[in-house]
Amino acid sequence: MLWLKKFQIPRGIYEFFHSFSSSPSQQHSVSTSQVWPQRWNDYDSPEEFNFARDVLDYWAQMEEEGKRGPSPALWWVNNQGAEIKWSFRELRDLSRRTANVFEQSCGLKQGDRLALILPRVPEWWLVTVGCFRTGIVVMPGTTQLKAKDILYRLQASQAKAIVTTGSLIPEVDSVASECPALKAKLVVSDHSHDGWLNFQSLMKSVSADHNCINTKMKDPMAIFFTSGTTGHPKMAKHNQGLAFRSCVTSCRNVLKLKTSDVLWCMSDPGWILASVGCVTQPWASGATIFIHHLPQFDPKVIIETLFKYPITQCLAAPAVYRMILQQKVDNLRFPTLEHCSTGGESLLPEEFKQWRERTGIFIHELYGQSEMGLGLGVFRDMKIKKGSMGKAILPFDFQIIDEKGNILPPNTEGYLGIRIKPTRPLGLFVEYENNPEKTAEVECGDFYNTGDRASVDEDGYFWFSGRGDDVINASGYRIGPSEVENALAEHPAVAESAVVGSPDQKRGEVVKAFIVLTPEFWSRDQEKLVKELQQHVKSVTAPYKYPRKIEFVPELPKTITGKIKRKELRIKEFSQRSATKSGASL
Repeated sequence: MLWLKKFQIPRGIYEFFHSFSSSPSQQHSVSTSQVWPQRWNDYDSPEEFNFARDVLDYWAQMEEEGKRGPSPALWWVNNQGAEIKWSFRELRDLSRRTANVFEQSCGLKQGDRLALILPRVPEWWLVTVGCFRTGIVVMPGTTQLKAKDILYRLQASQAKAIVTTGSLIPEVDSVASECPALKAKLVVSDHSHDGWLNFQSLMKSVSADHNCINTKMKDPMAIFFTSGTTGHPKMAKHNQGLAFRSCVTSCRNVLKLKTSDVLWCMSDPGWILASVGCVTQPWASGATIFIHHLPQFDPKVIIETLFKYPITQCLAAPAVYRMILQQKVDNLRFPTLEHCSTGGESLLPEEFKQWRERTGIFIHELYGQSEMGLGLGVFRDMKIKKGSMGKAILPFDFQIIDEKGNILPPNTEGYLGIRIKPTRPLGLFVEYENNPEKTAEVECGDFYNTGDRASVDEDGYFWFSGRGDDVINASGYRIGPSEVENALAEHPAVAESAVVGSPDQKRGEVVKAFIVLTPEFWSRDQEKLVKELQQHVKSVTAPYKYPRKIEFVPELPKTITGKIKRKELRIKEFSQRSATKSGASL
């Protein structure tokens, strides 16, 4: 990681630490909250837009003109004491080098697809912004992906390049020969690897001069792989509107970030929340992105970090807040923390209450999908209705609809829909790439049907009811049951299986597998077999998908046509939790 410091501008940002200990008048000697020009409103749609040129380079210019304070654009730390801080000027120059690496060293051009599979390291941000500058379509993925996951993504997307870490080289190399479109393999590593271009070495050999491409608003920008009930993950393709939407008034008003804010978004780099919460949303407001390179979530480290660093806003999955509350810590009054937000699943009412009592801060709920980024939210200055996902973030027009796309009245449960006719709003995905059937399935009359069940009250507050399909949401990870069932099917012990979500106190929901064993495994030690099956799933697909609960059953509930009744099993799981809670309360 030290190689990055070679490029840092000598006029560093050491004053940053002093800005938090100086007097209030000194802290605000440069007015920063009103620097960003109100160039774009909610319904603007410029023909051309490039986030790197129109936003990041703008802030770099403000720094050069002394119109932005000393806080960094990116502040990265790890458990070993390493620290990287980049100003927008440094980010501009480093991302220009990255763009030259892609174009000159790898021969990539606008429209090519690049798979980005890195942990929370600074290079992830350089590659992302480098893709913006060149018009290359970035496809983030979690580092938990296995060879089969990577093979599917590379083949389905016809990716021309991949950027990953040294630990994933064996996984990629085992399938690369089956991916004829793949022309460049780049590794972020301190060591050289046969057949791989070293990202660090290439960065040192290219110029920091680069002309950003003039991307049209409708040009593709990113692809996110999203799990479904059946089949492989779908490729939700986004154009430049996804990044542009973070710049419009309503979207910036959700968090009300200022240039003096330090936002810590704890999303895995493989999800759309990282692209929005760790890139476009904070940088659209000129705020600092704070990153702690946590290989695994450790609530004790998170608590220590919130006390040690001047973090003003926190965006994390409910499981993170839940884990913090479960720690035996007397003081959770973090000195600089002002605002907390969450999304991906629901916190229990008592957890909201506990967080407020122990930290003095409300948790604001957000709602989004890989298909839209942020869609609904409890805005920072909005009245909080406990349990509500908040209101629609313009220009999205959310309505509750039935199966035919008819709008339902307030306080009626239906599907959560976004109006796409007569005009598809910027920020909503363009299509499921190479899958017109799935794209057509979610178009319901004048609306995109999210597949989520919800209701809306007379004040425009939306209330989540549950998924309309069987997708499992475990700690913010969306897992398609068929992905786990396919992995289980490869083990000789499994005759058939059904996978559903099961309630869990720590994670909200976990993967549970109901398994019918093949005859030769009927007499096996079931406890050992459970561990063996769990390890098997971890070895053939991303480990976050493995079933934390397994129940062996003589048969699975099915329809007359032989289709497994997953919903029946799911209802049974959650009704058992309700019955347990009712019994406990008596």
